[in-house]
Amino acid sequence: MSRSTASVRLDRWLPRIVLAPSFVLSFLFIYGLIAWNGYLSVSASRLLPNYEFVGLEQYAILWESERWMVALKNLGIFSVLFIGFAMVVGLFLAVLLDQKIRAEGVLRTIYLYPMALSFIVTGTSWKWIMNPGLGIEHLMHQWGFENFSFDWLVDPEMAIYTVVIAGVWQSAGFVMALFLAGLRGIDESIIKAAQIDGASLPRIYLRIIIPSLRPVFFSTLMVLAHIAIKSFDLVMALTAGGPGFATDVPATYMYTMAFNRGQIGLGAASATIMLATVAAIVVPYLYSELRSSRK
Repeated sequence: MSRSTASVRLDRWLPRIVLAPSFVLSFLFIYGLIAWNGYLSVSASRLLPNYEFVGLEQYAILWESERWMVALKNLGIFSVLFIGFAMVVGLFLAVLLDQKIRAEGVLRTIYLYPMALSFIVTGTSWKWIMNPGLGIEHLMHQWGFENFSFDWLVDPEMAIYTVVIAGVWQSAGFVMALFLAGLRGIDESIIKAAQIDGASLPRIYLRIIIPSLRPVFFSTLMVLAHIAIKSFDLVMALTAGGPGFATDVPATYMYTMAFNRGQIGLGAASATIMLATVAAIVVPYLYSELRSSRK
């Protein structure tokens, strides 16, 4: 074998050899642990892993749990309101910045700043803001509005909406950036032609520009839905699932069952359902993206 042939083979195999350990470890710690979690969900595991196969018993217990049903209800409320308001606010801010207003760069930075924070920081900050003894209610009382009340954080019926407020504040800037990128990709000649035909600017946006952003709407919906299903750190920092378990979501339910209540099998079952839900959202999106890229 000549030296040039050996050099070519080395150049071909060296990247694979270098990447092989990372690939193997990633496969084991991601897909291996997913498979292990799946098996724990059909086992008799409680405080410690127990590999006795019990079939779908953990899932039956899960769907009979009142706390799990509350978590699903909260996830539905949070997802609908979080996704809806984040998209509306983000689109409004994007349309506002698309008017080539002054200080656009400064405003864009301000709107995007919350996304630079972690959900832990966001949850902690809004916990202070909405605390009746420290935040908005206390401030209004000091200003003389003694009858003002804003105790959603400690109200079991309203606490989930405080999570929505914090989540929208965190993500609206990110949604704005996605829509603004889509708006800047639209040919300005289309807008000028519509204006020549006598169409007003609001009508142009409602009838022409916004409908052309369907791919951006779809991508944004997928990202926000993924964030909503995985909402753990925001809930834990803001309400810790309380009062009681009034703001539990599947992610916090899984953590509580697996690590605080010694119900590993039950926690694994809830985690498996969350994984299936995320896969049901992400897989069709990836399929559509790959299919469009091949055309």
